[in-house]
Amino acid sequence: MTTTADRPATIPTDARVTGPRVVRAEWIKFRSLRSSLIMLAATVVVFAALGLGFSAFLADATIEPGTPAPPGGPSSLDPLGASLGGVNLAQLLIGTLGVLLAAGEYSTGMIRSSLAAVPRRWPVLAGKVTVLAGVSLAVLVPTVLLTFLGGQAVLGDKGISLGDDGVLRSVLGAAGYLTGVGVLGLALGSLLRNTAGALTSVVALLLVVPGVVSLLPESWSDAISPYLPSNAGQAVMTVGAHPDLLSPGAGAAVLLAWLVGLVGAAVVLLRRRDA
Repeated sequence: MTTTADRPATIPTDARVTGPRVVRAEWIKFRSLRSSLIMLAATVVVFAALGLGFSAFLADATIEPGTPAPPGGPSSLDPLGASLGGVNLAQLLIGTLGVLLAAGEYSTGMIRSSLAAVPRRWPVLAGKVTVLAGVSLAVLVPTVLLTFLGGQAVLGDKGISLGDDGVLRSVLGAAGYLTGVGVLGLALGSLLRNTAGALTSVVALLLVVPGVVSLLPESWSDAISPYLPSNAGQAVMTVGAHPDLLSPGAGAAVLLAWLVGLVGAAVVLLRRRDA
């Protein structure tokens, strides 16, 4: 008589590890973490509040477009820059979100369970990138569009139209840039496996390094500065040519290259290092 214990163990076909299932698992983890929802909500609130606030400041001020903005605001006060002024702070928040999604699993030890369920390892990181990028775009595109439209409504006659040359591309570019910063934080969190170290790296790469590079000799600064992630993103969000920035297309390509390089390095180390 053959008992159940004597039968060979089989893995049902519906238990196979597939890409969509890994993404679904990462989505469940994302929405189950209160910190993820809080950081995403904070990014939305900060971006919208600052964009509308700078627009109101510009509407009430008797200044010429291009006048330097208050500390923490856009680089200059113009209708587009005012509406997108929240990018400067929002990038730190969504970069933090990306770091927490990766480094947080190492701090709690949950990454061991994830890698045990997905022996090939790299799909886990790919699933995190897919979820973060998808959720960020789904949330940030309407946020940026509504903030721009609200800011221009506040500006009234001083405002610009979404149909003006390069404006829609710049507005959508802001959402794309913030999404990219989130992925950048995720890659650094996976590379460093330490929340504090990864957060420091995000701040340094986005804010400190550009300032240090600007202190270098002009020939060096001009050669390096446009290719930094934050300046490449600024090129995507800028209407018209700027002598210190790349073209919008080149800026998008440079930013994408940064993301591919960092995520690629994270994949290589994920497969080679122990959890």
